[in-house]
Amino acid sequence: MFNATTQKILSTMAAGQFCSGEELGQLCGISRAAIGKHIQALQQLGLDIYSVTGKGYRLATPITLLQQGEISRLLGDNIEHQVAVETVVGSTNELIKDKIKQGELISAASGYTVFAEAQTAGRGRRGRTWASPLGASLYFSMHWRFEQGISATMGLSLAVGIALSEALVELGVNELGLKWPNDVYYQGRKLAGILIELEGQGSDSCDIVIGVGINVQLPDSVTEQIDQPFADLAQTGINLDRNVIAATILRHLMQVMNTFEQRGFSAFVERWNVVDCFVGTPVNLLIGQRTISGISRGVDAQGGIVVESDGEQQTYYGGEISLRKQQ
Repeated sequence: MFNATTQKILSTMAAGQFCSGEELGQLCGISRAAIGKHIQALQQLGLDIYSVTGKGYRLATPITLLQQGEISRLLGDNIEHQVAVETVVGSTNELIKDKIKQGELISAASGYTVFAEAQTAGRGRRGRTWASPLGASLYFSMHWRFEQGISATMGLSLAVGIALSEALVELGVNELGLKWPNDVYYQGRKLAGILIELEGQGSDSCDIVIGVGINVQLPDSVTEQIDQPFADLAQTGINLDRNVIAATILRHLMQVMNTFEQRGFSAFVERWNVVDCFVGTPVNLLIGQRTISGISRGVDAQGGIVVESDGEQQTYYGGEISLRKQQ
């Protein structure tokens, strides 16, 4: 259950002050018992809310809600119509894909972006679940119409990774690295992930959906369920309005996409290899049931990873490839 009443309660509690059930009930025109059900709905979306007898409900950590107008103002490029903010969606990628199928983006300029405060069906590569608690991260998807066709999109996820890392550096985050082909790391742990999906065929123009998830400040209830080393922006020491983070990332991503559209990944090879956190280290590539061991030598002009094994270098491209440091 998430509706306009739940949204009003969320907005009222966002600052982190105690709000009694009676106060919230008067604000929303419903009973205290009904307020309790809306609180449960927010908790089920991953929001860490606790209650104190005589004081009411309070967020464990205040959150700054995303605002379409504020993101657009910070961008300063008169593209307000290209930014949308939803509170709860299944998946921002699926939302964009539905709009493509329904023809809603035919006349829209590339760069239309949807942010969500929470996802109930967030996912990463190979269908893995992406934890998407309410207000704890940035989840967004961007649509881009690519006239050159699918074949010209090789290396795109790497270019998007560069946009994310360079935006975060501008915001003051250091010790970042990129993991081929779609992850941003902080001190060796996953901070952000990228999911690229393509709609189209062959050399015909195609629609690109760029999905991004960036951990901002994950609650303990969610971190206990994550089965891999992870990081969030709170651990980096920066404490910024999520609208500022969103606008900075969008600005960098738009710049990268415009360059990629004109020059492909070859324009980014050097920038990637500078921040590749696996280059020069022993790695295992898992391709189906096959494991290829060698030394990572960075990437080529198409975004393929170059692995040196027994004195010979071989390049591997996307698909079902998993990259791991040798133990």
